[in-house]
Amino acid sequence: MDTTATTTLAHVNVPYAQTWNYLHINDIAFTVPTPDAKGKVYEAAPRLFDAVDAGVGEEAARWIVASAGDVRYVEVPRHTVREEPVVVNVSAGQVANTAIMVREGATVNVAVVATSGEAEPGTTTAALTRIIAERDATVNLIEIVADGDATNHLEGVGIKADDRATVNVRQYALGGAKVAFGIGVELAGDYSRLDLIMRYHASGEGTLDVNHQCRMSGSYSRAEMHASGVLADAAKKTMRETIDLVHGAKDARGNEAETVLVTGDDVVNKTLPTILCDEEDVQGNHGATIGSIGPDQLGYLADRGLSREEAESLFVRAIFDDAIINATVPEAHDAAVARAEAVLGADVAHDLDQSQEA
Repeated sequence: MDTTATTTLAHVNVPYAQTWNYLHINDIAFTVPTPDAKGKVYEAAPRLFDAVDAGVGEEAARWIVASAGDVRYVEVPRHTVREEPVVVNVSAGQVANTAIMVREGATVNVAVVATSGEAEPGTTTAALTRIIAERDATVNLIEIVADGDATNHLEGVGIKADDRATVNVRQYALGGAKVAFGIGVELAGDYSRLDLIMRYHASGEGTLDVNHQCRMSGSYSRAEMHASGVLADAAKKTMRETIDLVHGAKDARGNEAETVLVTGDDVVNKTLPTILCDEEDVQGNHGATIGSIGPDQLGYLADRGLSREEAESLFVRAIFDDAIINATVPEAHDAAVARAEAVLGADVAHDLDQSQEA
């Protein structure tokens, strides 16, 4: 009998402004192992990282810090390009806490990868990654969650960007029984920029919960947040995208959009696009679309010998193809290929992998 003590994180992925309580769209709960801190002395991140919001919620962030123990701290010197990417790789119940300081004019590539490994069903992996990008710095981040159908994952990313700092994010949610993606980006500096693209595939009875938050306080800052994915079978997905245009952010502009393809009869989709505004001289746009492959499209594909199932699988294949193309480190590449094999079959995964090698 499993006697591991557990803790319930009642408020994960809480957005800046809560709404529609009766739809249960404001947060998600996770049951996780209780951290064992008895007799341990942890190495903590520098205190200035405490103010970096990782999107996943304070309760979850504290749990990850306590469960991970020591923090991994990386500093990229001024006006340098770090050749070696910073890789956060968690599997089989591992928990990671990472803090990265990107000094003025520096560039860093970061990869966060989560896989099941040899984990038992119900196991939870987790990663908390906080980044401070000083002026003129560039952060390129890729996140790949490729857990199996019986394991859970908690992921929080927080980034603070100073003047003219650029943040490029690509997120891939490729599997997991219950997955929470949280990201909080603060465009604190003038002319700072965020470009975020997320692609996801949820199937079976899996649950995907996403919280994208961008607080824009820098003048002339820019934010682009775009998500698209496929929901199959009886999968459940909640997407919260919030752009907060703070008072004083003159000429800040933000756009957020999501496109959802539904291929299952029992899918549950919840999307909450939000624009918060406390400044007149700004622009904010948001939107979401959901639907299935139309009769005209199906007819066109049927004329070319494709069934409905084959047509729908093309969209799923495109997601994995994109993940493999953009997997910048071996750990991310291997995770995307392995999950593609589990979802699409060995032959298709091999074809996708071979196409990149060619």
